[in-house]
Amino acid sequence: MNITNYIHTRNLRGDFFGGVTAAIVGLPMALAFGVASGAGAIAGIYSAVLLGFFAALFGGTPTLISNPTGPMTVVFTAVIASFTVKYPGPEGWAIAFTIVMMAGAFQILFGVLRLGKYVTLMPYTVISGFMSGIGVIMVILQLPPLLGQEGVGGVLNTVMALPELLENLSLPELALGGLTLAILFLTPSQIARVCPPQLLALLLGTGISATLFANQLRIVGEIPAGLPELYLPTISLPELQLMLIDAVMLGMLGCIDSLLTSVISDSITQYEHNSDKELIGQGVGNILSGLCGGLPGAGATMGTVVNIQAGGRTALSGMIHALTLLMFVFVAAGFTEIVPLTVLAAIALKVGLDIVDWSFLKRAHHLSLKAAAIMYGVLLLTVFVDLIVAVGVGVFVANVLTIQRLSDIQSQHIKAITDPDAAELLEHEEQLLLDRVKGQVLLLHLGTSLSFGAAKAISQRHSLIGQYRVLILDFRDVPMLGVTASLAMEKMVKDARKRGLDVYVVGSSGKVERRLEKFEILSQVPRDHQTATLREALNQVVETLGETPWASVV
Repeated sequence: MNITNYIHTRNLRGDFFGGVTAAIVGLPMALAFGVASGAGAIAGIYSAVLLGFFAALFGGTPTLISNPTGPMTVVFTAVIASFTVKYPGPEGWAIAFTIVMMAGAFQILFGVLRLGKYVTLMPYTVISGFMSGIGVIMVILQLPPLLGQEGVGGVLNTVMALPELLENLSLPELALGGLTLAILFLTPSQIARVCPPQLLALLLGTGISATLFANQLRIVGEIPAGLPELYLPTISLPELQLMLIDAVMLGMLGCIDSLLTSVISDSITQYEHNSDKELIGQGVGNILSGLCGGLPGAGATMGTVVNIQAGGRTALSGMIHALTLLMFVFVAAGFTEIVPLTVLAAIALKVGLDIVDWSFLKRAHHLSLKAAAIMYGVLLLTVFVDLIVAVGVGVFVANVLTIQRLSDIQSQHIKAITDPDAAELLEHEEQLLLDRVKGQVLLLHLGTSLSFGAAKAISQRHSLIGQYRVLILDFRDVPMLGVTASLAMEKMVKDARKRGLDVYVVGSSGKVERRLEKFEILSQVPRDHQTATLREALNQVVETLGETPWASVV
């Protein structure tokens, strides 16, 4: 699809106001995430500019605003901490930003392979627990700067250092951080529509710091004006495996974050986004962001909603948002230098609280104890162990439980029918026929799709065949037959033939018939025993067993 499908000037005024408004909302976030990551405020700005522009230009969601986001920042903070400790100096930073570029490359690969529609196919309990864990991590990591102290690195270290942090807290910084939080939480909606609370908190906090606490508070410091320094890709062979794991994690998280925001955009604008194209756009943006020393980012829900509400409808709004922030780098870099760190920490802390899925946390245990256990387990693993381990364990456990539920459902639809009085699934004529050969025919009604979860139920029915002279396999209601279920069926048919049973196959067609042919199940069944209806099969059985056929009793 050509990018001109998303970029036109018919809504130029709406796109201009949408982009500018999104930039105003995104500026405090970009600064806060840049400082929170350890890469510096300018890294957040570079990310918002480069990712914001090129994701809009090449992406598949016209109204999406891409910025540094909380989840991506938390993961990248761990990446920076890991590699700058092992490789002090420029090399560690180069490796960290190379991982951002690699994450972008993976996103492009996902888009080219058309995996967009599969990215968000993850249990909500896992997504909720993971995102809530990310929010908790962000809140904990903002406590040291909020208290006027240097970060101590990592969640566990911060929690263990809390007594010392509280003992040495800076009252002016804590007071200003508390004021910032009050503004963020308590700004009336009438004012928030005119001036976003984040921007209001940034301006008031910086003004109070510059006038009442001059030279007393820790501030952002010097911001380099002009073009960024380039970080060419740097591959460390000893660390290549870890780099790939971190890059895949960042790439997947960015995909999920962006596509979930795209779905929100669709629900507001009634426009259907192109998932694969969006992943390619996000990948291009993240590659360029990493190349210029910017944070990884993704589609930002708040910026996207603000953009739409202000009139943005095409990709021009996202590009205007990026260009507005670029002008800030050249024109107002001096203002950023005096922004207090405690104000940015408070803004990031509020974002962390917003990321936590409070709604599901409060009611998860009422909905399902298993779902609640998965969500809380993923949350705790995310906070205290590892992000990748949390998602892996959560998805594995959730899928195992889902497979068990599906297996139970499929088992309920696999009916071993021998008694016509219990054959409520059969028509009246079929019941009469079955009654004539009662005790000699095992009718296996397969009433649903048969995946590997159904193999156990098939094997359980397999044990019954020694008691009968005829086995009828009824596939009329089977739209799909999996490999494992096919193997179980093949084993049953072979065993039945070995025991001397007559085997009939009823109602196989389409994909099911082709699957039965591939497994050579139909080749073991005489052609005249392969019937379209159960009535035909039962008539043959009645004749074979020496009973009066149906035609004589009607």
